[in-house]
Amino acid sequence: MKTAAVLGSLCLLMCCPRLWAQGLHFSQYYQAPLLLNPANTALMPEADYRATAHYRSQWANIPVPFTTLSAAADFQVLRNANETNWLGIGLAVFNDRAGKGDLSLFKGQLTAAYHVQLNSSNLFSAGLGLALVQRSVDFSKLTFDTQWDGFTFNPDRAQGENFQSAKTSYADVSAGINYAYFPNEFLYLQLGVGLLHINQAKESFFGAENRLGMRPTANLDIRYQLNTGWIAEFSGYYSRQKAASEIIYGALFSSNLSPKEQRPNVLIFGLYHRFYDAVIPVLGFEWEQIRLLLSMDITLSPISQANRSNGAFEVSLSYQGLYNRVSRGRDAYNCPRF
Repeated sequence: MKTAAVLGSLCLLMCCPRLWAQGLHFSQYYQAPLLLNPANTALMPEADYRATAHYRSQWANIPVPFTTLSAAADFQVLRNANETNWLGIGLAVFNDRAGKGDLSLFKGQLTAAYHVQLNSSNLFSAGLGLALVQRSVDFSKLTFDTQWDGFTFNPDRAQGENFQSAKTSYADVSAGINYAYFPNEFLYLQLGVGLLHINQAKESFFGAENRLGMRPTANLDIRYQLNTGWIAEFSGYYSRQKAASEIIYGALFSSNLSPKEQRPNVLIFGLYHRFYDAVIPVLGFEWEQIRLLLSMDITLSPISQANRSNGAFEVSLSYQGLYNRVSRGRDAYNCPRF
């Protein structure tokens, strides 16, 4: 029985110290910089501030789907006289829900990073993040064995449970560093390393000694201008928490559709691969500093028989801007651009 199986899985997630719910993640990790590494806060070659929004629907065809939403903003402040050092401040909120019992996570996060341009082609960044997290589950939306009437689960029958919902809250600390190399206007390389859940907060509805495992992350991004009409972005991401790990790698290609315009229209397409799980085609468009990307996780692992290869659908929207129309000192911070 599907309902009983889902309930059993939920109880294990809540009570067993060796199991845990899915952590926040996006296939378009490159569009969620504040989740990836706090050192990414306001690390923007082409802008002073950035706003992003993200939606992910995962496993819609199986009994325990996930829905994840996020919104974030980060901006540069306190630039020095030469505009080579600056502080970045970021704010982000995340919401994740799973299953009929609305097993949910709400996370509000503040990040800060300081960026030091060492010379005309090297930059170093370090950042910290502090978040407040709340997990909850609504038992009134679940069915229990006492509600089975011999033919079906009857929601009008008593559950036999003395609680309707459960909540737990905790603080979450993260840190990270970045190194960027930009020898000329045609090449930009960035390597980042982060550590999430540094304080290993206790996460349990019933007082069990279940602590979050520290989650190291690493990412490499290479942006290269092939010619006046094409830019290629190659990237990879790695994360590990306890016994679970994730590796994603791939590329995006941007084509300038209006090369004579000061702010051209750009077509974006690409393909990523999540190790042992899925291929992820990406399609998007960029205009007036607004970037819209759509992606689909096409499952290749054995779970594809249950979800009919429909792993997840994801959409992201981002906007980058300058405090002043004139780019201040950007010539010293190379990055391929149209």
